[in-house]
Amino acid sequence: MTRLSIAEELESAADRIADVSRPDLQIILRRAALMLRNVAGVPLEPAMEDALNSIAAEMKIGRSDLIQIVLREWLETNAYLPVRMIDEESETDGSA
Repeated sequence: MTRLSIAEELESAADRIADVSRPDLQIILRRAALMLRNVAGVPLEPAMEDALNSIAAEMKIGRSDLIQIVLREWLETNAYLPVRMIDEESETDGSA
């Protein structure tokens, strides 16, 4: 399960809390607790934190989305990931 799917499951359970059985709620909460326990943050220098936050705000995206974009582009540039091919005929909105 991904963090997004667990978040959606928690939101759904909150919306229908009266209909969720106790065992189902326990499973959902345990999955969420496990996911939170396994989240490891990456400590960054204050200057890097500020730069990331500023760029994310400027691009109107979340900080984690920006980190994913930067990391993906670095991995592609350094040949650790295959470069994504963009169809020259397709229209794009300018975002990755």
